[in-house]
Amino acid sequence: MKAISYSRYGSADVLEYGERPDPKVGPDSVLVKVRAAAVNPVDWKAREGHLQASLEPVFPVVPGWDVSGVVVQPGAAVDEFEVGDEVIGYVREDFLSRGTFAEYVAAPVRTLARKPLSVGFEEAAGLPLCGLTAQQVLHKVLKVREGETVLVHAAAGGVGSLAVQLARHAGCRVIGTAGPHNHEYVRRLGGEPVEYGDGLADRLRAMAPDGIDAAFDTVGGEALRVSAATLAPGGRLASIADAEVFSYGGRYAFVRPDAEDLAHLAGLAEQGIVSVHVDRTFPLEQAADAYRLNEQGRTRGKVVVTVDWDT
Repeated sequence: MKAISYSRYGSADVLEYGERPDPKVGPDSVLVKVRAAAVNPVDWKAREGHLQASLEPVFPVVPGWDVSGVVVQPGAAVDEFEVGDEVIGYVREDFLSRGTFAEYVAAPVRTLARKPLSVGFEEAAGLPLCGLTAQQVLHKVLKVREGETVLVHAAAGGVGSLAVQLARHAGCRVIGTAGPHNHEYVRRLGGEPVEYGDGLADRLRAMAPDGIDAAFDTVGGEALRVSAATLAPGGRLASIADAEVFSYGGRYAFVRPDAEDLAHLAGLAEQGIVSVHVDRTFPLEQAADAYRLNEQGRTRGKVVVTVDWDT
């Protein structure tokens, strides 16, 4: 099969497009014919070696954890899916090797859910990792409640945009940091935009004089400090970007594959309650360029890599 892979840590320049062996399908997995795979910052951070303390690489590594596609072979013990089922998945294992930037991926059923029928493959590929992150942080870590004021950093990004929508669906008031060019987009998602940068704490205090009930940090650094400084008494803080959150009494979160959570998200997408904005797509052979774009940190929504099965 054709795939993207890398044989050593490094920049996007280490990514190679070429032939890799077809995946072997374990008893609890299905073989998915990949239609699209979304780029996530954690992918290139792993490629640069920043996750080697917790995820050992088995080189050559095929990157990517997000996928949408079609089941072409169920494993021997699988009765959840059949040939022809359209699925989405956050296909993360406890090591780096068998990712989704390929024509096929062997995906454990614990990482999959049925794709929303009303959503295209490209948009669906951007839902699993970011959607699960947003859902698990909001509901399992921060435990947001109706009527609360929630702060979401980088509200126009992949995780942030879904967090805004999910928090609004939970009945929360949502304030989202974003650059001025993304303020109207944040409003369309249901959030109240605020410009990040110098003076952010003062702007937040003006918008929420009683403080923030729950802050969702996706950036780290100064954003984390400001979040902690603007919390209401009893407010909660979580970060997916900076372990310094512990020093502020908050919690660090890393998303987990969860088929039930993913099916719930798919249902919300089917109803039009949440959606994924696809900023740009690239063909599989240009995946390195997709990563370079994502690494600039200015993407609205998701960058997605597609696999063309029509040629």
